Amino acid sequence: MVLAAIALNVFRESVRDRVFYNLLLFAVVLVGASVLVGQMTAGQDVKIIKDLGLSATSLFGLFIAVFVGIGLVWKEVERRSVYSLIAKPVRRPELVLGKYIGLAVTLLVNVIVMAVVLYVVLAYMYWTAPPNLRAAWEAPALDPALLEVFLLVYVQLLLVTAMALFFSTFSSPMLSAVLTLGLYVIGHFNADLKHFDAVVTSGPVVWLLRALYYLLPNLAPFDITAQVVHGQPVAAGYVLMTVGYAAVYVAFLLTAACLIFARRDLK
Repeated sequence: MVLAAIALNVFRESVRDRVFYNLLLFAVVLVGASVLVGQMTAGQDVKIIKDLGLSATSLFGLFIAVFVGIGLVWKEVERRSVYSLIAKPVRRPELVLGKYIGLAVTLLVNVIVMAVVLYVVLAYMYWTAPPNLRAAWEAPALDPALLEVFLLVYVQLLLVTAMALFFSTFSSPMLSAVLTLGLYVIGHFNADLKHFDAVVTSGPVVWLLRALYYLLPNLAPFDITAQVVHGQPVAAGYVLMTVGYAAVYVAFLLTAACLIFARRDLK
């Protein structure tokens, strides 16, 4: 009951936040603008619309996850409202988890809206395209496989949110944003750390890089946009394994965030 109340409050604050509306509006406009871009490339219009729409969903979801997520705990401490919360029968871990759930719901609404808008645009392109042009498409316009991309985009955003929340429990918003975005970038190139032994001869450095490979989040598997846009199948087992990996990592980050915030001196 406490978690639901905190989560609902975070969701309401996020909806009222002008940043949320600005990002969402700009993302919707970008998807609409992709139609104009597609008109200039005969036979490639649907592919470009899908690529831009999915990229917009991931990009603006990332902004919400990072720049809203880093302030979830920090705002409560900065406003001193955390004292009234923990004075009530609200434990610190419940506060952290409630904040996370609230932003997770906000991101879910964002992804759903983007998915609906993209499918509407694709439906319009399908009904207005001549049959010979439809036959040249590598994948159907209203490809159900797009839902797999949206699912992994959302799961990746949940992981990024957990990182932002983790850093916000012990650092400033600026540092939390830098660390979260840094891990996000590193996470998309994490696989390269495993093969550095081909160019690095130092044994300790190789072991350090391999340790970082297993410790740092690997975000590359979440990006299946290219495969789906080009009509290549993505196995359900791959999606489930990726979701499972994210679930384990999120659980680790949230547990660490709860422990750190529970021991933090708020005086």
